[in-house]
Amino acid sequence: MSTCSSVSRDFAEPVSGTAATARTWLLLEQPGPWGAKALTSSHLDPALGRALEAAAKDTGVRIALIRRPGRHADRRMPAARRVYAAHVVPGNVWLHSASTPDPGELLGLDFAALGRGDHRSFGALLGGRPHNGDPLALVCTNGKRDRCCALLGRPLAAELATSGVEGVWEVTHLGGHRFSPTVLVLPYGYAYGRAEAHSLKEVLHGAREGRIVVEGCRGSSAWDRPGQAAELAVRARAGEYGAQALSVIRTSGAAPRWEVTVAHADGRRWQVDVAQGAALPPRPESCGASVLGTPARMDVVSVHEVRMTTHWPADPSGSPRAHVDAASVHIDLEIHATPV
Repeated sequence: MSTCSSVSRDFAEPVSGTAATARTWLLLEQPGPWGAKALTSSHLDPALGRALEAAAKDTGVRIALIRRPGRHADRRMPAARRVYAAHVVPGNVWLHSASTPDPGELLGLDFAALGRGDHRSFGALLGGRPHNGDPLALVCTNGKRDRCCALLGRPLAAELATSGVEGVWEVTHLGGHRFSPTVLVLPYGYAYGRAEAHSLKEVLHGAREGRIVVEGCRGSSAWDRPGQAAELAVRARAGEYGAQALSVIRTSGAAPRWEVTVAHADGRRWQVDVAQGAALPPRPESCGASVLGTPARMDVVSVHEVRMTTHWPADPSGSPRAHVDAASVHIDLEIHATPV
């Protein structure tokens, strides 16, 4: 049976630069069946779902529903539902957890502050505390959005859970059905495509130690798509896998070409040229699509390491000055290009 994910795999479509974007994730436990737009088509009150969508709009917060792996027929709701909030921007990464008997309490959160990485309202309103357990593995399983997510995602989530992996949840939507099974790993916010149980266990082991696995990685949700591709390219080129070592500090240009600046925590910088291409030949972008498409792909054209050298001016006698006015210091940028 041909599916959007099998076609994407057959054409070896690259996964880099395809992750959903969100600086902060807000996850609410919602057992039972989910519809295509789960916030408004599940056993969650649809009016509450619409209100949560409105509250999170343009704040950098992405809301998703989660449930434990297993059967999802109609069932009684738990007395208290698990809630997670995670901010994934390097330098201020955190994952907090709470529980609530009333999901309507989430409307009292300061969504703008959450999007900026301020978790105080989550703690004050819900009693949220830092999550001290294993990293979370959120496996997209919403077959109402795309059958690949159910056919491939649900068995993966079940296999991980039955093998004793902690922190496994099913999640409503991570985007990129054709890369199923898709997984988001928190607290660092890196997404993975075409995931398998053995490779995901390696990813989770790395996350426990503060490391990122690049193989199969779609990118960090903290960055836009050109930034995701650029950051992963720098990781691969520099051999840097520390979870919070790299940040995308600037993206200039517009489709189909961008220049992205990636900074290391130790001060190093890279300029990365990213071009938008089209995945050819045309293929279904999801199993529900009625027409074939050519999904955009992010191609890294080159990686340039930027090195700063400082020249101190000499005094009129030709000898270096012992004391130099800071305004007279000249900094040259040496750009060392490495083609990709």
